[in-house]
Amino acid sequence: MKVTLVSLGCPKNQVDSDIIAHSLLKAGHSTTADMTQADVCLINTCGFITSAKEEAIENIFNAVSARLENPDLKIVVTGCLAERYKDEILQDMPEVDAVVGIGAHDKLLETMEKVCRGEKLSVYGPKTNLDITAKRIISTPRHYAYLKIAEGCSNGCYYCAIPLIRGPHRSRPMESCIEEAKWLAEEGVKEIIIVAQDITRYGEDIYGENKLAQLIQNISEIDGIQWIRLMYAYPERLGDDVIKVMAENPKVLHYLDLPIQHINDRVLKSMNRKGGSEIIMSAINRLRRAIPDITIRTSIITGYPGESEEEFTQLYDFVKEIRLERLGCFAYSEEEGTVAAKMENQIPVEERQRRADKIMELQTEIMAEKQRQLVGKDLWVICDDFDSENGLFVCRSVYDAPEIDGEVYLDADSDIQIGDIRKVHITQSDIYDLYGEIIK
Repeated sequence: MKVTLVSLGCPKNQVDSDIIAHSLLKAGHSTTADMTQADVCLINTCGFITSAKEEAIENIFNAVSARLENPDLKIVVTGCLAERYKDEILQDMPEVDAVVGIGAHDKLLETMEKVCRGEKLSVYGPKTNLDITAKRIISTPRHYAYLKIAEGCSNGCYYCAIPLIRGPHRSRPMESCIEEAKWLAEEGVKEIIIVAQDITRYGEDIYGENKLAQLIQNISEIDGIQWIRLMYAYPERLGDDVIKVMAENPKVLHYLDLPIQHINDRVLKSMNRKGGSEIIMSAINRLRRAIPDITIRTSIITGYPGESEEEFTQLYDFVKEIRLERLGCFAYSEEEGTVAAKMENQIPVEERQRRADKIMELQTEIMAEKQRQLVGKDLWVICDDFDSENGLFVCRSVYDAPEIDGEVYLDADSDIQIGDIRKVHITQSDIYDLYGEIIK
């Protein structure tokens, strides 16, 4: 078969797509970006929030449109949307030929072969059947890759559907993580980005204690790995041992994604967040004391059910005072099956968005100022691409994660190649991006 594999959503979902692609190629099938030439379009969906569901549905109908040129194209849907809505997809979108839950990824090839023979079906299995240790390809540029160290989530935040979709937290054995990290290094990967729904819970379920710091240290000892980036750490679970390895190990970048969601204690309790404002402030202060140049990325929610104007103002003032380097603010999204969706005092959608927009306007000013403060400084960057249209090399600093943060642009005549790690002198800034020149 020729398969068009569409991967949507977060880096963790991208790793799942990499595993699917490996199984396809190993079985002798091939992939193509052109749906008009494919036998099957396999869409690995996200179903986390409303906008992600809309994107998934849009991609399904893109495949439907491709049938105008390729009438035999079969459409198979998997991933979070498939797991969450099961048979509803086939009922509401009869153009789809098969729906496969995340616990049935081992049956994907068989399912695609069946739909090519004219069958229409849905296939599911226990969520824990999803193999997080399977071999994969590298779909990112060869110099960086995501390493998924766990699956699922056991935090039980009332607004979040991830536990319903992905099941409880399951750590990946350390030996498996190290084996994949070594393979990635052999393939030329220089930057490992450690991801999971909650990396700060790593190891507790299989080793009886937290093993994140040890895992980071072990990965840092692999030849070829030069940068290690950490994403999705919960403040109440952020141990001093992790902060210590971040501060002392030269391969661990001074960057941490630390989602906090709110700062008001009543709202946090209503969200079933396990840490209050004191714990959040403690985590931020411990990081800043130990690592003065730390870049902290966070996400917050406005318009959560019952959030008063005073509680929103407290959140706004927190953003203004704490001045985090990276921040995304999202209007609360009601998700079916969650506790929060059944709560009273749902705030009008327009008001949720107004509050989010107000905070993002503030954060844009903070970000622009912090970018200006980097002008005249020297930063390590990794080169991701070359923008031929504008004649610029596209790089990222140690303080920027791919696809979500800013970039550093260098002139076309710069002495650098894609995948190189070099030190540059920053000469200009704008709201999100920097401009610089190689230090000879």
